[in-house]
Amino acid sequence: MKTKTFLACCACLSLFACATPSTPAPAPDKPAGGKSLYDRLGGMDAIKAVVNDFIDTQASDPKLHHFYEKTDTKYLKGQMVDFVCQATGGPCKYAGMDMKDAHDGRHVHDEDFSETVGNLVSVLNKYKVPEAEQKELLALLGPLKPDVVEKK
Repeated sequence: MKTKTFLACCACLSLFACATPSTPAPAPDKPAGGKSLYDRLGGMDAIKAVVNDFIDTQASDPKLHHFYEKTDTKYLKGQMVDFVCQATGGPCKYAGMDMKDAHDGRHVHDEDFSETVGNLVSVLNKYKVPEAEQKELLALLGPLKPDVVEKK
């Protein structure tokens, strides 16, 4: 199965629940070859596979599982798929909460964010997502950190 790098978005999203002010950041410009990040990641089937694996990894992580105890992971997976699809230039429209509202009061700290990124990178590596696509995806997620991590 061709499952490429859309997971970086998932990383943030999983722990954090989906988007930036109502919608993900605009998809990056298409490279000279003309393929969007969505296409280079393998499209919808690849995004679904990675998101499912990523959320399952997050929910079973001893350091993060408490964030998922009262979460409908099936719903979260669907929201994350839409978020990643839209953010990477795919045909989906994300209609979920913005990151700030989704994480308000959840007590997410820097260590949680770092663990999530590590889990995402592990899943991306598992699916053999090329480094360039991983970096591009992670660059889409990095700006979400201030809305996700609680200030001390």
